[in-house]
Amino acid sequence: MITAGIDCGAKNTKTVIIKEGHIVGKGKVLTGFDQTEAVLKSFEEALKNAGIRKEDIQKINGTGSGKSSIRIASDIVNEIKAIAKGGCYFFPGARTVADVGAEEGRAVKISESGNVEDFAINEKCAAGAGAFIEAMGRALETPLEDMGPLSLKSDKEIPMNAQCAIFAESEVVGLIHSKTPLPDIIRAIHDAMASRIVSLIRRVGVNNDVIMVGGVGYNPGFIRSMERQLNTKIHVPDHPEFAAAAGAAIVAVEEA
Repeated sequence: MITAGIDCGAKNTKTVIIKEGHIVGKGKVLTGFDQTEAVLKSFEEALKNAGIRKEDIQKINGTGSGKSSIRIASDIVNEIKAIAKGGCYFFPGARTVADVGAEEGRAVKISESGNVEDFAINEKCAAGAGAFIEAMGRALETPLEDMGPLSLKSDKEIPMNAQCAIFAESEVVGLIHSKTPLPDIIRAIHDAMASRIVSLIRRVGVNNDVIMVGGVGYNPGFIRSMERQLNTKIHVPDHPEFAAAAGAAIVAVEEA
C-alpha cells in the first residue's frame, strides 16, 4: 500500500510518501502566504522524489496548523496523533515525543503502538518555539544555523528570567552591554527555551527514551540544553521535521 502524509506548518509544508512501511519520497517547501500552493508543491516534490504518480497513492492524510488548506487529503489527522505515530515510526522504543517547530512546542506520551496517552502544549508562546531562537539570533546579528554550534562552546550557565520573547530580548541586550561572551549568551537563550519544553515533558512524564522532532531538532545546542536538564539522551531522527507528515501517512495505512 502507498500512502502520503502532508503536514502544512507555519513555516514549512512537508510531504512524506510511504510504501510498504518505508519512506520512499519526501518534499518540503516554504509555506508562505498561499498554503494551498505550498501543499501542491510539496506533494509534487515528494512524488518526483519517490518516482511515482499521484494515481499510485491510495490515500492522502493531512495534518498541521494549515490542515484546512490540504484540499487533496482524504482525511485530516490531529497534529498530536500525527506526532505520536511519527515518533513511534522513527524510534519504536520511544515513549515520550517532544515536538518543537517554528511557532509551537509540544510533548506527547505514547504507548508501545504509538497511541497518545497524554500531551501538553506550549500554548502559542514564542519563547518555547523556534521563532524565539530566530528572534534572538537577529538581536545578536548571528545566523540561525550558527546559534546551536556556538551554544556548544559555552560551559557557563546564565539564568534568563524573562517568560516572554520580548523581555528576553531586553535581557540579551543587557548581557551584550555587560560584555558577556557570545557563546555564553547563546547558551543562556537555548537553556531558557529548553526549560519551557522540559516542563511540558515533565507534565506528561519523563521516560528513558525521549525523541525530539520538529525543525528545532536540527539545533545541537538546543538538544544539549534539553539533555542537561532532563539528564537523559535525546534521540533525533535524520529528518526530524518530517515526523508529523510521516505519522499522518502511517495513520492512513492503519485506517485503510
